[in-house]
Formats: sequence, C-alpha cells, structure tokens
Amino acid sequence: MIEPDTKDWTWVLDAPCPDCGFVAAHVDVGRLGDAIRSNAALWSVVLSGPGATDRPDPGTWSPTEYAAHVRDVHRVFAERVALMLAEDGPVFANWDQDATALEQRYDLADPAETGPALTQSAEDVATLYDGVRPDQRDRTGLRSNGSAFTIDTLARYHLHDVVHHTWDVRRQLAVAAYDRQAADYRTASAPLGDGVRAGIDELAARLAPGSLVLEIGSGGGRDALELETRGLRVRRTDVATGFVTLLREAGHDADVLDPLTDDLSPAPPDTAYDAVWANASLLHVARTDLPVVLARLALVTRPGGVLRAAVKEGDGEGWSTHGSIAVPRMFTYWRRPDLESVVTGSGWDVVRTDETSGRRDERWLSVLATRRLP
Repeated sequence: MIEPDTKDWTWVLDAPCPDCGFVAAHVDVGRLGDAIRSNAALWSVVLSGPGATDRPDPGTWSPTEYAAHVRDVHRVFAERVALMLAEDGPVFANWDQDATALEQRYDLADPAETGPALTQSAEDVATLYDGVRPDQRDRTGLRSNGSAFTIDTLARYHLHDVVHHTWDVRRQLAVAAYDRQAADYRTASAPLGDGVRAGIDELAARLAPGSLVLEIGSGGGRDALELETRGLRVRRTDVATGFVTLLREAGHDADVLDPLTDDLSPAPPDTAYDAVWANASLLHVARTDLPVVLARLALVTRPGGVLRAAVKEGDGEGWSTHGSIAVPRMFTYWRRPDLESVVTGSGWDVVRTDETSGRRDERWLSVLATRRLP
C-alpha cells in the first residue's frame, strides 16, 4: 500500500535536499524551461526500460506511476504560474496528489501513453516559464495551506519536485540507459586498463584452474573473456537486458541478474562460487543497499573465496554524464574507511584496497577481500 505523502516540502527552498542533492539557490530561474525539458527527456528513457510498470516493493510507486505524477505536477504548476501572471496574489486551489493517484489509477497507467503526455505537459509549462519576464518573478500566490510563493520560488519548488522523482527512479534510469546504449558502451570500454588487468591477474593467481567466478555487471563482456583466458570459468550476469542480449549474440551464456533481489545460486553441479568479480558495477548500488548485496554475494561464495570490486572514490551520490552513455546515471561514491567497513560487516575479510586513477582522472577504490571462514 502506498502511504500518502503528508510532508511540507517548502523547506527545500532554504536548504539542500539530503536525498536528491537539489539546491534551490543554484537554480537559474531564467533557464528553468530548459531544465524542465531536460528532466522530461529522462522520463522517456525510464519508461522505455524493462519493468517500467513494476513496483520495487508494495509501498513504492513504479516508474510509470511516478511519471504520471510528474505529468500532473507540470499541469498543476502551469495553472498556478498562469494564475500568478493574470491575478494579484491568487489563492491556489488545493491539489491532493494522493487522491489524484487513486482517482486516475496511476497503477494502471500505460508507459506508452504516459511518456508522451509527460513530455507535452513539460513543454507547456516550460514555454510558460520561458515567457516570464524578470520583473514578473516577484508576483505572488498563496497555496491553500497559507504557504506564500513568488513565481521565482514556485519555479524552484517545482523543479525540485520533478528532480527528486527522477532520483526516486535513479536505479531504473541507469538500467534503461545501459539498455539503450549497450553497444556503444561495449565499444568504448573495449580497451583494458592496466589496473583492471592487474586485478584480473591477481584474482586468477589466487584461484585454481577451472574455478567458477560470478561476474556482477558483465557489460560488454571484456573482463569475462580475460578471466577465461586465465583458465577460469565465468558466469556472466548483468542487470541490463541490453548487455545480456549482446553477450548471448556473441555466443556466451549470460543471465539478467539483479544482485539485490535475484537468486544468486550457481547452477548444479556447482554449489558455490570460488570468486566474485564486480568491476565498476556496484557503484550503481545505493549506499544502504550495498551491505545487503555484499552479504548475499558472501552467502553464495565458498569460505576463503575471493571478492574483487571497484567503485568510485568520493562523497555522497552524483549524476554522471561522461563517456559513451549520454543519459545521466546515478553513482554512489565511497571513501576507503567506509567501504572497508561495509565489506567487513558483510562476511568478508579485506586483504587490501587499491586507490587508482581512471581514464578521466577520476579516482577508484578497488577492494580485494576473502570470504570469511566459519
């Protein structure tokens, strides 16, 4: 059951949002229309991905339900801005977003219809913002609960609403982005860096020939091929169907696998993995979910088995727009002490953590650990 949202979010006008990172003071209201359009483009990607109508849990909207809400947010704010431009100090009609979701049956919404409707409503309100002159931004309006806005503050509040909901579906957005550009990503990531090669060499040196490696986030398949040339067996997996399709077309067995929720067990006669290889994949896992993922991986790895995982170094979360994937993807950044603490608390013993630089001078943390003995 979806719990009604009864929070008063007007505080985001004065303080950064601790979840999505939105900072109202950083918004250029003169270019708000462009920001609205850019956000709408992301929803088109999300709604094209797998599971667009699936709720991640009974208490959380599906991406399509969120999109239907964002569509209606644009419509409501367009009405309010138009009213503020036409009247002095109007009082807005109350909008019960939770009642609207039930009345309009967001749960039955079709992504193929919701996407274009969201894009149109975004364009309508963006065009309205484009036409607001600087001297009109101080025009006022009152919400039914007494909250006072100017067009300037309403615009910032509006943008946070849709940005925050994009953050709500950040995981589905990343999967959909990789699905769309899987071939481009495979081509761009084909060169094997020295750091990755060294990590593969060390993993192979710690394992007997024929050992079974679970690869989380196989992507274009580069690392699996390298592992196999060193005499190891690899189970290729990825959360993105686009990558799995490419791998299968290349003649490899591969599975769509979400390490947070899916059954990770190896196929008989194997009973456990000898190692887990997760190169630049767990950086898409939310901070609160990484301990769960690592613990689940530990459960299917033999005692003494090896984990090698690489994540980006830094603080908090952030949208990445570099490289061959044009759509922003949310990354979770880690500092060494926190990462090692999570790994240790999830059933692994840290051997060491290497700090390296990537192709764009970004910093990486590569942790090597072993499955804790009983």
